[in-house]
Amino acid sequence: MNGHRESEEPLLRTVEKEPRTFTWNQMHRMAGRMARALQRLGARPGDRITVQVEKSPETLALYLACLRGGFVFQPLNPAYTTAELEHFITDAEPAVVICDPDRKADLEPLAARIGARLSTLRGDWKGSFFMLQMVQPETFETVARGPDDPAAILYTSGTTGRPKGAVLTHGNLLSNARDLVFVWGFTTDDVLIHALPVHHAHGLFVACNVTMLAGASMIWLQKFDTDAVVKAMPEASVLMGVPTFYARLLEHRGLKRAAAGMRLFISGSAPLSPALHTRFRERTGHAILERYGLTETGMNASNPLDGERRPGSVGPALPSTEIRITDRDGGAVLPTGETGMIEVRGPNVFSGYWRREK
Repeated sequence: MNGHRESEEPLLRTVEKEPRTFTWNQMHRMAGRMARALQRLGARPGDRITVQVEKSPETLALYLACLRGGFVFQPLNPAYTTAELEHFITDAEPAVVICDPDRKADLEPLAARIGARLSTLRGDWKGSFFMLQMVQPETFETVARGPDDPAAILYTSGTTGRPKGAVLTHGNLLSNARDLVFVWGFTTDDVLIHALPVHHAHGLFVACNVTMLAGASMIWLQKFDTDAVVKAMPEASVLMGVPTFYARLLEHRGLKRAAAGMRLFISGSAPLSPALHTRFRERTGHAILERYGLTETGMNASNPLDGERRPGSVGPALPSTEIRITDRDGGAVLPTGETGMIEVRGPNVFSGYWRREK
């Protein structure tokens, strides 16, 4: 999966500050230059690339560069402190660390300790990595990778101890994106309002991978802003968000008119209350589509595109995914209506935790 469609049509456009538009071919060429830049920094296929930068079109290009170069993308929350980063970086042992120029002095000693090269990137055409990629040839032959080869490592929240790196393969990402394109009816005509962060699965793998696999396009917002999202709706068809997005949108006077031409509102990453689901439908005429997933599996279930979207429900399993509910103690499969442990099987399930046997 390398996210390319041969086209001079827009893939992504920003609408804040200085608006920028990137066509599919422009993004592909930038990803090629970045893949070459990573090679210049010493990265080889299979090496981890740790990335802690603010959201920008260049961040997406860097993700695509890792997919094309056979590197393993490790995104980290830009809000993490240097102390918090120590575990993630020493555990992953990346070949290259890319951070915001303002974090360089803090992270240089840590990168040096593990023998990683450090470079900087920011979305305003600044940073040593940005300058390095600018002087690279645009042509790059994508490194062949199989479905079982790692594509990314995302660290879990650590509710059962220190955060663990979930290793997601190319096959995991591709199979899940294919399912979601199908069940959500994505086409080349769709325009997604992208207002999510890109350091976790929702904003990166669900939003970006689905859009790119469908050959659709994105209106790219630096962060969620109610006015900006409502303003973008007349030119868009889909919004992916978290429940708080929808709660805040309900406070906007222009929501009903702006949402009239939208095709789909999707919610995830946290439970959507039935009350919020009902209020949004009554206000806009749109029933929010809720889905369910995990960092380790991608998406597992979704309410239907056509048919009833039940408030408080995440819908049936995706086409390539099997789900069952089992007893917490004995492991016996439970009948419908019972509460127990969720077990998932399918090509979307991760290969394991980084450097953990279990």
